[in-house]
Amino acid sequence: MDNKSEKDICVLDFAFQRIGGKYKGRILWALNKYSVMRYGELSREISGITTKMLTQTLRELESDNLIHREMYPQVPPKVEYTLTETGKELIPFIRYLVEWGYKNMKEVK
Repeated sequence: MDNKSEKDICVLDFAFQRIGGKYKGRILWALNKYSVMRYGELSREISGITTKMLTQTLRELESDNLIHREMYPQVPPKVEYTLTETGKELIPFIRYLVEWGYKNMKEVK
């Protein structure tokens, strides 16, 4: 394997670690669709996700600078999530995966 191929694999691994898993793409897609969402709205939008998993996934996405978490100092607490510019850059690729999924789900079934 030449150096470029090894580097490509490393970069590919980096990218998939940021967006891989069952929920990250779905959260990014929802935030693209609605622009700004609160925790409860995300919880309702992402079917099947537990509170623990949603919290963990949001933290990972925030840590990877794909989403922004804005906390407002009020009672009750208000927290809103939005895509960062880096997160927005992923949307065309996620859109392509959605289109690819529609096409290939038909062929698999």
